[in-house]
Amino acid sequence: MPAPTSARDVFINCPFDPTYKPFFWAIVFTALRSGYVPRCALEADDSSENRLAKIQAIIEECRFGIHDISRTEVNGDPPLPRFNMPLELGLFLGAKRYGSKNQKAKRALVLDREPYRYQRFISDIAGADIHSHGADPGKCIEQVATWLRTQSRDPKVPGGRRIAEEFEVFQSQLDAICEARGLEPEELTFGDFGALVEAYLTEEP
Repeated sequence: MPAPTSARDVFINCPFDPTYKPFFWAIVFTALRSGYVPRCALEADDSSENRLAKIQAIIEECRFGIHDISRTEVNGDPPLPRFNMPLELGLFLGAKRYGSKNQKAKRALVLDREPYRYQRFISDIAGADIHSHGADPGKCIEQVATWLRTQSRDPKVPGGRRIAEEFEVFQSQLDAICEARGLEPEELTFGDFGALVEAYLTEEP
């Protein structure tokens, strides 16, 4: 029996490498601050589970999806592009198009670095409302926060600029927060980071 989608679960589809981590942490913080539950392939470390199957299961359970397709540059030898993010976006859109009534309620935010850049490598989504974050984590927070607030219609959720300011304060305290818990900032897992953010937001006046 198909799993129901959660109206508070948000699938995050983005790179997980160190260069992108400021954006990834910014999106996770924004989702939690906006009252949502961030989900991604890093949430469970189970070598016995197929990665694609895990991603499909998470997509099935999430009403919302945030997809950053800005990292498609070629690298390696021979140089080849990275298409994991467009693939996962396609899975999400396919679930919305061909899935049950629950799946058809899915909503997606698609982010890229520059306006219309995506048309060079994934032109089939031309005409969709793609948002640009300009390779700026603060702008990324504004785009994500505005979209989530629109979806939730919750007047208590602050605007993107306020959340971006709160994220800067949290980042300035992260080393001390980690030290108090016996952690190193560079070794934080997805679960660690989410738990630290939730505790921080709960403790805030």
